[in-house]
Amino acid sequence: MADTNGYTQLTYRIAFANLQGMGVDVARKLLDVVGSEKQFFDMKEKDLRALTHGRSKIYGDDYRQECLQRAVKEEAFVREHGINVTYFADEGYPHRLLEAPDAPALFYSLGKCDLEGKHIISVVGTRHATQYGIRFCDTLIGELAQRLPDLVVVSGLAYGIDIAAHRAALKHGVSTVAVLPRGLNRIYPAMHRSDAIAIVKHGGMLVTDYTSQDVVQKSNFLARNRIVAALSDCTVVVESAGSGGALVTASLAMSYNRDVMAVPGRCGDEFSMGCNKLIATNKAALITCADDLLSTMRWEALNPEPQQLNLFPDLTQEEQAVVDVIRDQGEIHLNTLAEVLHLPVYKLMSTLVELDCKKVITTLPGCRYAIL
Repeated sequence: MADTNGYTQLTYRIAFANLQGMGVDVARKLLDVVGSEKQFFDMKEKDLRALTHGRSKIYGDDYRQECLQRAVKEEAFVREHGINVTYFADEGYPHRLLEAPDAPALFYSLGKCDLEGKHIISVVGTRHATQYGIRFCDTLIGELAQRLPDLVVVSGLAYGIDIAAHRAALKHGVSTVAVLPRGLNRIYPAMHRSDAIAIVKHGGMLVTDYTSQDVVQKSNFLARNRIVAALSDCTVVVESAGSGGALVTASLAMSYNRDVMAVPGRCGDEFSMGCNKLIATNKAALITCADDLLSTMRWEALNPEPQQLNLFPDLTQEEQAVVDVIRDQGEIHLNTLAEVLHLPVYKLMSTLVELDCKKVITTLPGCRYAIL
């Protein structure tokens, strides 16, 4: 219901949440003084500054009016595209996120996923994932999926470990949440748009605290990590160099009193340096399998169902031909594989997907494939 100015409660909430420096803690304190979001925008600048003793530009008449106009546009955008808007005062705002002092006052989402579930983990790591890291993501999430029926995996949809975690979750029927560094008007990175669609279709969610009008900046990527860490009970760092976003996420998780786990790697490996340092300095527990995570978190889990070992899965003639080439040549690019087999890429892709599902091959970064 719009007021005499044509603004709804959602308009005021979007505008209020997008004030510079606004977060849950600041929002609570400010509303304790001014009473409501509408009152904040209705008051004259002089009266507002006198009441709050504030000097920030957020109290300026022109600035507040600009925020309202942007909010009108954003409200139209979210209504048109069926985007969910969750405000910190709503019952549906996740309690884990609410515990973080720098949590966003409002976030936007697509899809449906239980953010209040009992078992939520974030999996993060380098953008330059190795086969070792990709396999670990698949194995860990696959094992957890058998033992935690309500498991949710959170990551950032970025290249490398992030997308490997999302794809492993989709593969094993696990809900997954992708936290984006920009508005929902455009998926970032664009190459992962099909993955984002699959996440929403299969019981997952896309989440962001940025509007469709916000400009993408480098700071967005680090700011995004606070949501990845805060939504989860624990953060697993799979691969990381000596510095980078994954270590920032780990530090944020620690500051929120969340458990942090790291996958050990070989000494001297560039993208194991960060993980090994976290373990060596006792900032992260060592994790090598699902049992390590379950033990650290003290989660009660189902016993895994015994599975018959099948070393030689039944393969079609086409699948066997692909396997023979990959086994003979080692890691191979999609285009090279198509050339050797004299097959069009579109036809070859369906065979590769089947082989991946049968756990015969693994998909590597850069459209490369290897025997699992």
